[in-house]
Amino acid sequence: MSSKQSPLLNNPLFGPLPYELQENLRALNPWWSGQPGPLLPKFRRWPFERLCSLLKSGVAPTTVLRGPRRVGKTVLLRQIIEYLLNGGVQAKRILYVPFDELPTLRGIKEPVLAISRWYENSVAGNTMNALAREGKPAFLFFDEVQNLDSWAPQTKNLVDNNSVRVMLTGSSSLRIEAGRDSLAGRVTSLNLGPMLLREIAGLQFQELVSPYWSDRDNGNLVRPDFWIEARRFGAIHREIRSRAFAAFSERGAYPFAHERSDVPWHELADHLNETIIKRAIQHDLRLGPRGQKRDERLLEEVFRLCCRYAGQAPGQSVFVPELKQALAANIGWQRVLSYMRFLDGTLLMRLIDPLELRLKRRKAPAKVALSDHSLRASWLQEVVPLDPQGLMDNPHLSDIAGHLAESTLGYFLASIPNLDMAYFPSRASEPEVDFVVTVGTRRIPIEVKYRRRIDPHEDTIGIRAFLEKTVYNAQFGLLITLEDDVQVTDPRIIPISLSSILWSR
Repeated sequence: MSSKQSPLLNNPLFGPLPYELQENLRALNPWWSGQPGPLLPKFRRWPFERLCSLLKSGVAPTTVLRGPRRVGKTVLLRQIIEYLLNGGVQAKRILYVPFDELPTLRGIKEPVLAISRWYENSVAGNTMNALAREGKPAFLFFDEVQNLDSWAPQTKNLVDNNSVRVMLTGSSSLRIEAGRDSLAGRVTSLNLGPMLLREIAGLQFQELVSPYWSDRDNGNLVRPDFWIEARRFGAIHREIRSRAFAAFSERGAYPFAHERSDVPWHELADHLNETIIKRAIQHDLRLGPRGQKRDERLLEEVFRLCCRYAGQAPGQSVFVPELKQALAANIGWQRVLSYMRFLDGTLLMRLIDPLELRLKRRKAPAKVALSDHSLRASWLQEVVPLDPQGLMDNPHLSDIAGHLAESTLGYFLASIPNLDMAYFPSRASEPEVDFVVTVGTRRIPIEVKYRRRIDPHEDTIGIRAFLEKTVYNAQFGLLITLEDDVQVTDPRIIPISLSSILWSR
């Protein structure tokens, strides 16, 4: 039976699929007709094997991969499809739908269900339940689902009534998180940010190094020897680590920046602005609750200030006057704060809240951590190196580099699953601590001192003050440095360079 004649195309519950949409779906799934898919990079990002395992045999029928735009989510999906096809999965058991590239979806109610039923009837040739009973389950890949208003209830209906394996991606954590409640018990989530330092070494220099620190190690973070070994791991790979960190300093951590290392910076900066920042602002955050349009110019200016104050905790006294001056308008702090939360939802940045201890009310503003320092460089048109040689050549940029190092570490730590992150603002009798990691009931204070000369006493005041308060339950602290050879006499303080801690995962 042809797709035009399918009885489900006139099912009143779902409505007909337009002929143009059917043809688009066939073009997006060329393996159905024995044709190859697009040429894919050979390099695979770190979640590849885990995603394959979750897709085929995970406890939950649905896997969600979320992350900011252009970090490689779609490439991963296509690589997994190629892996399944090469592994003997029949082509017609695989459906791929990118929901941000199909204008013919407009007007279709419940597109996830409508397309799934059309696929079942017109492509698979059998129901998904029948295929599963034959030991041949269908694999459905839905890309950028946050663009659908009710993706979660539709997915719940799909997996509740069909034995099927589903993988979803999304660029907006706000929309993805909003749908997870509907899928409780039916979904496993994985976050993907810009590339890890080891991945840059693999993609740029073809040097593949297994990680020292995996997600299963989080319980070991409260042991001092874990960090001493992490430092030793960095020393073993010092040469390639330094090369990868220099490449990261120069071009950031977005995959395309290293796939095309021949592209000059000004072209790369334009690409970052257009495909990541403006795309998120103009597309992901254009509409608010009940279809209300958000102010695009205000979003751009708020993001500009977040870039300017990356690694810092600018509050109302900083943002409101600068926005009033830039926009010549009366902008309220609550509106600014809500827009910062929206930007946090795109995963372009993370807002790190102050630590709440002993029932003290949180009064300090959140600290800003950008997903990648290259976004600041492109948006503000100001390149700031992070590697030791780059800072030696540009010593006047050391202060800004220190803030960006703090921003880089903050986003890195905030992206680790099941790890509680905060910072400790200065109080009347206690100095600020840049970050505090909480694992169970134990805490680790972390201070970033990103300069060549470290004063073992002055530069550790915050950590030592935190350690001496027994109520905070911290046995040691980390001092994050620019260089590898820093020595601290206090045995409770473990120095480790930023490049070594980034290299460990």
